[in-house]
Amino acid sequence: MKARLFTALLVSLVWATGAAAQVTVNVNLGPPPPPIVVAAAPPLVVVSPVPVVQYAPSLQVDLFFHERQWYYPHGGYWYVGPSYRGPWTPIAFAKLPAPIVAVPVKYYKIPPGHLKHAGKGGPPVHSKGKGKGHDQD
Repeated sequence: MKARLFTALLVSLVWATGAAAQVTVNVNLGPPPPPIVVAAAPPLVVVSPVPVVQYAPSLQVDLFFHERQWYYPHGGYWYVGPSYRGPWTPIAFAKLPAPIVAVPVKYYKIPPGHLKHAGKGGPPVHSKGKGKGHDQD
């Protein structure tokens, strides 16, 4: 009896392991952004009316700094990194800190999808988004 129970348990374990080995996970991550190449850390300016966020107006890309992290929108995706040079990790729009999402459109060289329809003088317009890292229109 114990031998049958052990055999049944062993067969179940082998079957479960085999089934788990066949599971695949696909994650839709954007292509890595181009590196930001500068000789030194870019000068930062406080974003108004979101003083906990700073941006780098001297760069040709949109780069924001908040709570010791750098945020870089590129190609319809958002990235976060520990330095202005990266390394960059994709971050879902839904996971962005609220102060980053609240940055007005006037602080972008290329407004991301959640701001493209915002009026020049008014507050930014935010969509609910799908939370997959894509900018939302």
